[in-house]
Amino acid sequence: MCGRFNITDLPGLQGLLDYLGIDLQLPEPRYNVAPTEDILLLREGRGDLARWWLVPSWAKEVSTNYSMFNARAESLAKSPAFRGPFRRQRGVVPMSSFIEWRVEQGKKQPWVITNEANTIIAAALWDLWEGEDTPLLSCTLVTTEAAEAFRPWHNRMPVMLTREECLRWLDNSQPIEPGDLMLAPVLKEDLQLYPVNRAVGNASNTDPALFKPTEPAIVLKSSQ
Repeated sequence: MCGRFNITDLPGLQGLLDYLGIDLQLPEPRYNVAPTEDILLLREGRGDLARWWLVPSWAKEVSTNYSMFNARAESLAKSPAFRGPFRRQRGVVPMSSFIEWRVEQGKKQPWVITNEANTIIAAALWDLWEGEDTPLLSCTLVTTEAAEAFRPWHNRMPVMLTREECLRWLDNSQPIEPGDLMLAPVLKEDLQLYPVNRAVGNASNTDPALFKPTEPAIVLKSSQ
């Protein structure tokens, strides 16, 4: 599962944009980004703001009755909402870190997860809903089963792509099979995890000071 993230390392984001050949104005740093907010979605050759909660093109109305901010990798080829976008509407969402909670001493403790580059490339799907006057571009983050080392924090994790995998994922002219190794539950690079202030549980709390480590970081080594 991935329900909150930060986009704060703008030089890292610029490096990714340069690699992908996408020219756009960098956004302002953002903390505690939550579902239904507009986020930066990168597609082949372009970047746009998209609502983080996928609304299928065939939906009768915009609704949050069903959880659509994550898409399980195991179901991409079967789900009515995701199988079309999986074939031809793939994108990525850049993030500096994401947040997961685990129960410690009876309380939910938020942890920030990042990599050495402070630039995580999260696999995403998008769709365009045209049920009203203004078309709505929306997206969902693809998740997979957690790698073994990550399971103490959550049983799911976002699909984090390497730069080379990102190019393949964005090339919608080439099919990707549900069993592709890029969707596998493995750590492709080292991750750093550290606990932060419990106040970040409220998505309206976006003070950068709340996201500073309260304890030294733990490093999860790549399984590749």
